[in-house]
Amino acid sequence: MNVQKAPSFIEPMKALPVEKLPEGDWLYEIKFDGYRALAFKNGKDVRLISRNKKAFDYPQLVASLKLLPADHVILDGEIAALDEKGRSSFQLLQIFKSSGNVPLVYFAFDLLFLDGKDLGEQRLSARRKLLAKLVEKAPENIRFSGELRGSRDELLRVAQEFGLEGLVAKRPNSLYESGRRSGAWVNSRLPSLRNSLSAVTRCLKEAGATLVPCWSVTGVQMGSCSPAESALVFRTRCWRISTRSFKGSGCRLVLS
Repeated sequence: MNVQKAPSFIEPMKALPVEKLPEGDWLYEIKFDGYRALAFKNGKDVRLISRNKKAFDYPQLVASLKLLPADHVILDGEIAALDEKGRSSFQLLQIFKSSGNVPLVYFAFDLLFLDGKDLGEQRLSARRKLLAKLVEKAPENIRFSGELRGSRDELLRVAQEFGLEGLVAKRPNSLYESGRRSGAWVNSRLPSLRNSLSAVTRCLKEAGATLVPCWSVTGVQMGSCSPAESALVFRTRCWRISTRSFKGSGCRLVLS
């Protein structure tokens, strides 16, 4: 039997952003709003590493990954903080360490190495089958990113209703193309107020605006609006700002 040594790092495969998700022979998953992270397990030594080779400091996730029933494992996944509806929230992830009471989860969506065997040359469907079995009895904060069942349009409708970040589509027979954005994986962000706010903030900064963070009654960061302004006033005001300040900046906003 050819036993292989686990690599110390693998550059993650990248998804190609698309306007419209494809139909046909694709596997659909939730697009999480968190930190992409590779999990490396070598016996009791576990590391969570970013795509830029930086180590994440989440001891509770590391402790749970140590309990996986294999000695040498490399997972690809996403670190996410969950809101009260179970949706991933990047805002909550950013304040996780200061709040201390936000549910933190590692969603595993691919298995790249397992006990002496490089799985990158196997089909995605086969890798995910092994992954599902590996994390089946893992602690609650280590979860398998399951496949979404239904037609593309049905999934988009439900994802929109639940306010998800977006959806990812992957070819079931795709190999793991480290560091590449080949189009075998694609993702699409869904239009939402939360995404619109992020776009407003980013484009205002590019336009040279000075932003004073404030919060709405729903807890969503409201960019440069005053604390007293409601979400409706915010949308109206930011649209006025955008049409005046973004001219020639290359930013295109669509507030939903």
